Amino acid sequence: MSPAGTGSGAPGAVARSGSPLLEVRGLTAHHGQLRALDNVSLRVMPGDVYAIIGANGAGKSTLLRTISGLHHPTEGSVLLDGVDVTGLRAEKRLAAGIAMVPEGRRLFPSLTVEENLQVGASYARPGPWRIEKVYELFSWMRDRRTQKAAQLSGGEQQAVAIGRALVANPRVLLLDELSLGLAPVIVRRIYTLLPELLAVGVTVLLVEQDVSQALHVATHIHCLLEGRTTLEGVPQGLTPERIERAYFGLAGSTSQASGQGRTPA
Repeated sequence: MSPAGTGSGAPGAVARSGSPLLEVRGLTAHHGQLRALDNVSLRVMPGDVYAIIGANGAGKSTLLRTISGLHHPTEGSVLLDGVDVTGLRAEKRLAAGIAMVPEGRRLFPSLTVEENLQVGASYARPGPWRIEKVYELFSWMRDRRTQKAAQLSGGEQQAVAIGRALVANPRVLLLDELSLGLAPVIVRRIYTLLPELLAVGVTVLLVEQDVSQALHVATHIHCLLEGRTTLEGVPQGLTPERIERAYFGLAGSTSQASGQGRTPA
């Protein structure tokens, strides 16, 4: 973890009023007896690139899995555009507009590129994303659409996983550890896609262990430590020292970037 510099963040990264597209209220979740999330709340506004940061074991992936419906909370609620979706199964949340690119990509290795994309399309909401549009976004993919997913590189598999989520026409796209196991040049290439996603109305909630990368792309930062929120705010309002204290749980860390963040409901 190297929080060197806060970066500029995405343009327009300021606190905004209005109704959140995605809201998490007092979310607590367990893995057996282990409390993985402890009363976590957040508000993701339309058009956000909302980044969850934290060390290994902080609860980042559990948070995304709970939002997507793959993990059941012990307490708390998840709301999409004001509607409580906590009781919905993962496929129902996908149909409602919450799509996830999981850590490790989780493609079907024996299926072709196009067959993997068709899995996402089977849950599609009305919207602009079709398989052909994914081929326009990833030009190499059209020529290799009959290739088995197992034969692709890590970066190519990540692109297919993103495409599979996009063809469901999500309102909120959950991205779990995009950079994990990928070369830096591939990571940069994938992150350059974010403006294109925002341009067609996709709001992004991402988990990222690379703090510098998160600060570069995010409109909002939320730090977890042992399942608890230790810091929340916009990149411009966070110093490297505050981020480091929150990330490692050092004395003096606070949960809100004064005057810059949004207080969770």
